[in-house]
Amino acid sequence: QVQLVESGGGLVQAGGSLRLSCAASGLAFSASVMGWFRQAPGKEREFVASISRSGLRTEYGDSLKGRFTISRDNAKSTVYLQMNSLKPEDAAVYYCASDWAPGGIVIITATQYHYWGQGTQVTVSS
Repeated sequence: QVQLVESGGGLVQAGGSLRLSCAASGLAFSASVMGWFRQAPGKEREFVASISRSGLRTEYGDSLKGRFTISRDNAKSTVYLQMNSLKPEDAAVYYCASDWAPGGIVIITATQYHYWGQGTQVTVSS
């Protein structure tokens, strides 16, 4: 059974940083593309970042590149999202997602991911 477990969310002041982690089990992690999405109350789920199987290719949502960094450790079956210079509008539930994909591929569309975590809340105070 595939499990994705996010951690690292919490309350942070604007301008601060958080690092989210997503630990995966039950899947061939090194053969999986990984992604992060977020959803704020009353809004649609939004693409945040994706990383290819090897970690060599990444993609970010609009306006997030430069503040957010996605990375992965295939030996630990874990993907990370480093978030810097956080703004109140970054507050949301952040979800980890995974699916099999060929090498070199990133996925930015939520419907293309088969597996999802339960989410971790990020709150940014102004």
